Amino acid sequence: MKGAIQPDHIKVNKYELIVLGLPPLVFTAISGIEDELQTTDLPDQTTASGGNKLPFEFTADLPAHHLVQQAAMEVWFIEGQDPVSPTYKKIASLVLKSGSGLAFRSFTLMGVYVSKRGTPDLEMENEGELAVITWTLRGDEMFPI
Repeated sequence: MKGAIQPDHIKVNKYELIVLGLPPLVFTAISGIEDELQTTDLPDQTTASGGNKLPFEFTADLPAHHLVQQAAMEVWFIEGQDPVSPTYKKIASLVLKSGSGLAFRSFTLMGVYVSKRGTPDLEMENEGELAVITWTLRGDEMFPI
């Protein structure tokens, strides 16, 4: 049925990003993650697979008023700074859920770390939108489960 959302369709507003070693984090938005192969240019003007997967990067928005979650992200960010902690790279699971909760798709993200923190744009004329801190996360590999 065209345009109708079925109960077992996976919805873009039903997701969870679970990072091992951190408390539950409630991100209000997560950008798409591209899992990409390394390529090489050939002399005949075509390309071929380089055989290896490239690292990935994505952003995740966390409400500024979620103080415990923000503190956990700050500690994780500090782990990647000099002197770098041996545990700064973590394992995470991205779980996409259906409307019924019976169907899901999940991905394991290996070697994930925080590479950037961004504060929101602020303006006095705003009517009070939710302030979020945007965290940029990078990782080594992504595997579908």
